[in-house]
Amino acid sequence: MRVSVETTSGLERRLTVGVPADRVDSAVNKRLQDAARDVRLPGFRPGKVPMKVMKQRFGAGVRQEVLGEVISQSFQEAVVSENLRPAGQPNIEARKMDAGQDFEYTATFEVFPAVEVNSLDDLSIEQPVAEVTDADIDDIVEVFRKQQGKLERVERAATAGDTVIIDFQGLRDGAAFDGGSGEGTALELGSGRMIPGFEDGLIGASADEEKTLNLTFPEDYQSEGLAGADVEFTIQVREVQELKLAAVDEALFAQYGLAEGSEDDFRAEVKQNMERELRNAVESFVKNQVMDAIVAAHTELEVPSALIGQEIDAMRQQMFQQYGGSAPQDLDLTSILPDEMFSEQAGRRVKLGLVVAEMISQYELSAEPAKVRAAIEDIASTYQDPDEVISWYYSENEQLAGIESRVLEDAVVEKLLSTAAIAEIECSYQDALARARPTKQPEYSRAAG
Repeated sequence: MRVSVETTSGLERRLTVGVPADRVDSAVNKRLQDAARDVRLPGFRPGKVPMKVMKQRFGAGVRQEVLGEVISQSFQEAVVSENLRPAGQPNIEARKMDAGQDFEYTATFEVFPAVEVNSLDDLSIEQPVAEVTDADIDDIVEVFRKQQGKLERVERAATAGDTVIIDFQGLRDGAAFDGGSGEGTALELGSGRMIPGFEDGLIGASADEEKTLNLTFPEDYQSEGLAGADVEFTIQVREVQELKLAAVDEALFAQYGLAEGSEDDFRAEVKQNMERELRNAVESFVKNQVMDAIVAAHTELEVPSALIGQEIDAMRQQMFQQYGGSAPQDLDLTSILPDEMFSEQAGRRVKLGLVVAEMISQYELSAEPAKVRAAIEDIASTYQDPDEVISWYYSENEQLAGIESRVLEDAVVEKLLSTAAIAEIECSYQDALARARPTKQPEYSRAAG
């Protein structure tokens, strides 16, 4: 087999492969001979169809099948012999295909870059330091009480936090506009659902009262036709409702996972969950800073566009499933969620995946079984039957591999933090959570590694 390699640009390679004719022709003949034993054709007894007839009837189709297999096998042999690591599928172009002649084709593809890990000796990290206080627990319990509370009609003027049931009609220059009207709409005053001034204008209003509000849409409003527009809303208040908080009792405790126990038991469990959330938030905030530093230290690293495309597809599917469910097979997701929405983040993820994978290799890191177990147990502790969840993870290879990858990521972070300058920042529980909140998706592509 003849193989030559050409660098066309950056990470792109063109591989020219020549396969001896006898390798293809012998495979075609053997397959036709095997098929002749079973094929049935009019005028011939089973197993007695002449090879000449077999070639006439089936030779072209069999040759195409064999060529496909030869390409697949020879391509793998060629990239191994040339010490290449393809990133993505090759673009195959046949050059010579005639029977009796050597088969030749070209394969154009990108390769994984050679990753050189740059120094991060000057890494500086901020680490929030916070604790869960009784006041923090009070706030969360209050949220639970609101979530389980009930709205009750009241015969008084509306105040902030009340819900009003309204009919409304919006006019711009005396004409109605899309989305500017509603009937029987429930609106919590202070929720920020409506444009500035709308909810504030209903504070102090009572049932059966009509209000007229002259308002202006924000300049950055999502609808260009309404951005900055002056409008008039006529609003009929039908009801005023007040939220009656749920009682702090066993019924409330049961709603949040405590089947039996006192208020002190409930608060202790809430605190435990809050401390876990706090720990995860701090770790996430620190990890994001480390990942930012890795990207900043490897700005010159070229990444394969094929891997970026794969990551874009994965992100698109993930977003669609998160917000829209499963997509019909004939639905073109790119028309709804174009590549441009994901390309920057996808490129970042792929770059991080390549560098982190090289760090894992260079630092000789491994997913220690004890740490994998601890990570699974931490996840399982939030479920009603932790043992069942632990068993499930260890029985699902794909899920277990995901945990092992995360443990390896954390090992890289831990390694880099061992030489970093860490500044502890005193803050509240809520501030610590807010610092970690912007990043909600996986930071980089594990597939790239």
